[in-house]
Amino acid sequence: MANIDALIQKAEGARLNARAPYSGFKVGAAVETAGGAIFTGCNVENATYGLTVCAERVAIWKALSEGASEFKRMAIVVDTEELTPPCGACRQVIWEYCGDIEVVLSNLSGKRASYRAKDLLPHPFDRRFLSETPSSTAISESPRGGPASSRGQAKRSPG
Repeated sequence: MANIDALIQKAEGARLNARAPYSGFKVGAAVETAGGAIFTGCNVENATYGLTVCAERVAIWKALSEGASEFKRMAIVVDTEELTPPCGACRQVIWEYCGDIEVVLSNLSGKRASYRAKDLLPHPFDRRFLSETPSSTAISESPRGGPASSRGQAKRSPG
């Protein structure tokens, strides 16, 4: 497993690849799996803004696309004096796929703070709210405290 400094360095490196021609706001993220693998992401802007993707989601989607499903923590690095937490959409994705992981915020000056995902998103919308009726949908909880790692899909019970 990587130490927190190594995870932050990976996020800093990913930040350098950010495509932020409109805002100039470059973000890097690195997510660590339970097995110690690290996946990075950077924000990628689009002229329509609505198609812009945040660094946190890129890192998680890269990990998921490579078969990772259990996560330990994430580091997010920005070049601001005040530490910048993930946006609401990223908080939701972190909860959905990573559960209650540690989220470390850092800037290029070395300032950092650590939070739990549940503290960043205290009342998440998750798979618990997707059942049609209590008896028609089987929903499992993840041992991490968040949703199960079945990519948010509720499974139908036979019959």
